[in-house]
Amino acid sequence: MLLPDNQRPDPDALLEQLREEELRATRGKLRIYFGSSAGVGKTYAMLQAARKLKSEGRDLLVGVVETHSRSETLALTEGLTVLPARQVEYRGKSLPEFDLDAALTRKPALILVDELAHSNVAGSRHPKRWQDVEELLANGIDVYTTLNVQHLESLNDVVGGITGVRVQETLPDTFFDAADEVLIVDTPADELLARLKAGKVYAGPQAERAAKNFFRKGNLMALRELALRRTADRVEYDVQAWRSNKAISQVWKTEAAILCAIGPTARAEHVVRSAARLAQQLNVSWHAVYVETPRLRSLPDAQRERILRVVRLAHDLGATTAVLQEQAVAQALIEHAREHNLSQLMLGRAPARPAWQQWFAGAGLHDQLSDSAADVDLIEVGQPTTVKTVSVPAESSAAWERVASQWRRYLGAALVCVTTAALSWPLHVWFDLTNIVMLFLLAVVGVALRWGRGPSVLASFVSVGLFDFFFVPPQMSFAVSDVQYVVTFAVMLAVGLITGQLTAHLRYQATVAAEREGRSRALFELTRELSGALQTEQVVESAQASLARELHGPALVLALSLNDELHLPAGSESAMDGPDLGTARWTLDHGQAAGLATDTLPGSAWFYLPLQAPMRARGVLALRPRELAAVMQPERRAQLDTYASIIGQALERVHYVEVAQDALVHVESERLRNSLLSALSHDLRTPLAVVYGLADTLAVLPSLPEEGRDMAQALQRESQRINAMVNNLLDMARLQSGAVQLRREWQPIEEVVGSALQAMQAVLRGHQVTTDLAPGLPLVDLDAVLIERVLCNLLENTAKYTPVGSAVRIAAAVHGEELWLCVTDNGPGLPAGREEALFEKFARAKSESTTPGVGLGLAICRAIMEAHQGRIWAEQTPGGGATFVLALPLGTPPIVPELEEETEL
Repeated sequence: MLLPDNQRPDPDALLEQLREEELRATRGKLRIYFGSSAGVGKTYAMLQAARKLKSEGRDLLVGVVETHSRSETLALTEGLTVLPARQVEYRGKSLPEFDLDAALTRKPALILVDELAHSNVAGSRHPKRWQDVEELLANGIDVYTTLNVQHLESLNDVVGGITGVRVQETLPDTFFDAADEVLIVDTPADELLARLKAGKVYAGPQAERAAKNFFRKGNLMALRELALRRTADRVEYDVQAWRSNKAISQVWKTEAAILCAIGPTARAEHVVRSAARLAQQLNVSWHAVYVETPRLRSLPDAQRERILRVVRLAHDLGATTAVLQEQAVAQALIEHAREHNLSQLMLGRAPARPAWQQWFAGAGLHDQLSDSAADVDLIEVGQPTTVKTVSVPAESSAAWERVASQWRRYLGAALVCVTTAALSWPLHVWFDLTNIVMLFLLAVVGVALRWGRGPSVLASFVSVGLFDFFFVPPQMSFAVSDVQYVVTFAVMLAVGLITGQLTAHLRYQATVAAEREGRSRALFELTRELSGALQTEQVVESAQASLARELHGPALVLALSLNDELHLPAGSESAMDGPDLGTARWTLDHGQAAGLATDTLPGSAWFYLPLQAPMRARGVLALRPRELAAVMQPERRAQLDTYASIIGQALERVHYVEVAQDALVHVESERLRNSLLSALSHDLRTPLAVVYGLADTLAVLPSLPEEGRDMAQALQRESQRINAMVNNLLDMARLQSGAVQLRREWQPIEEVVGSALQAMQAVLRGHQVTTDLAPGLPLVDLDAVLIERVLCNLLENTAKYTPVGSAVRIAAAVHGEELWLCVTDNGPGLPAGREEALFEKFARAKSESTTPGVGLGLAICRAIMEAHQGRIWAEQTPGGGATFVLALPLGTPPIVPELEEETEL
């Protein structure tokens, strides 16, 4: 049996459901015992369920259970297999933690993991316990766990505002919502306070502190309400999923959710505000729907904009809004209510109609809803007393224009029927009357296609009258000579009405489908164009062209530059009525729409939308649509949001492509530079060694005059200086290529400082050197040779750039988790603003200076410190001079056992 189109399942949804079922088949099941606070009995209830399953033969393991010294809870663990805790060293203490690897190796059918929001000790595989649970579930292990309401991320600030205590351990709501079962464990506030007083929640001073702060009756009642409401929300989601999977159309009144019907009249705003107040009083969700029929679609633009403003008002008041394009208002409202399980339908009270109008127009909307939706409660809203019955002139002129438009449509339908009769009159001599009837039916179909349902009804009646008057004997009279023609008239009228109705319906559906297909095609084309864009300019041009075609108005993409500024696209700077950069900047900073049809600068002619990407907003989309409905209608506004998201993602992708290209060029440049440096250094070492050897030989020749000996010694010194430069080049090339392997050992920093000072004794001969090493410094894991090289480079720089007689101070102390080693002088100091640039390769304090060197010493120091996971920086010394700071991570040094002296008796 074929199902109606509205009851056929979506193939994509079925495939997605099959994938989810396949994933759930291999994944463990998660049950959460959920409560309002500590002490309500979550762990107790979990252990009770575990003992019952254990008695039934279930393979069960207690991973971690926090009993908090509660004797009743501790007694329930007897007889259950408990996983030994893993001891983790943290800041000199040994802390017990859940052993995830042991649990995975054991792989029980069910494991108990208490306190889901717990934060693991630093160094664990996962920072949070819920991530451990996620890995257990992924390996097919069922998990029972516990959670308090204050640990949910979405309610963390709410609970903090109620209790004054901000909980730091939280978990995402998505993980909570993905649980297979959530069991609420509830205890009234008075009973919980009695348990706290009896020492069954906390013991000793901890219970007293809890009673004065967190465990106050008002707090407990509020937390209880939050827990119950959050559980109810989750159950409601499960109910909706069940109804969707089982294709249940009947409304289940599990929640007093409200559906507000927005009509085209001036009372619609009053109905929306009444629905918002009722939803707030009941504390329930609500939807607002406007059904746009073919007749309403042809309303003047001013009236359509007024209706869309009411839809926007409902959205601002917290409703889930939608504009449904359907033929029948009642059927559309009923289907929406049943689809979203909305049990109450609120609409404005219909004015009283005379009997003849009810007979002619049929049942009203209220009667149709009452007859077709017995499972939905109808709520009528009375007319507000502030609504004036006299229309303003603008509305009167719009009404007259609307009436004139309607008369033109009906007059056109009548003229089509008269024309058909005139064209058929010469043919009745050769054609049978049945063929003439077909011509009139064709006219009715044409009228329905062109002007819709109402004119097609008129065309049906006019066609029957013209056919009777001109073609049925006796002609030129409405008299009928043969009774059989009465049946012909009835059939003709019925066929005309039905055909006109169906044609008008198909015409409307085709129009709606064409619009949706056009929007989908525009999104597809934009996505296809942006997928091949490799530059920001290409993204901007493609997006602007696509949006301009879709909105029939100007569209500009204001992309974010590298210096975090917004710029108008090329060619749009001279526009006098262009977008305002200040409004665009506000949109970017706040991540909200602004301008036309918004609450921020609504008088602007432009509509601004942030181009939100996964990492951050990448610009602003500025639009000037021809129709206000383009930014007010919910479906079209959702399409604009999709446009903005696609463009933002494309801009972010291009941005990171450019970053990757720059990084690749930089890496290749560094690699080429290091290769050249290495090759040049190797080629210079041999001639330098020869020059140094010859100079050394010349210096010891007895026949060499005194002037020649001085020249030989100067040649020796310069050869040594060039050799030091070559060694720096080689070291820098090795460090950059990663060829240097650290030989780290736990060593005292005092020995490294002493070795460096002894090595630089000759260089620092004219300076006053002092040391200030704090007593009891811990051992540091480092490569002593390389750290000594760092100190030597710093001391050499100090000797170069400070005058003779300057003071040099070396100090060491512990700061937090680091050991700081400082080299301070009282010389001329550092160039202002270039403290960080000094650590770049080939960077010098002054570009033109007589001081020898190529600017590699500090770059080598930074490379060595980064290899040690440390830091180095420079700063001005208060009072004059420069200070270089080395920060080495402390780590956990090995414990050296004390040697006991043996005393001979």
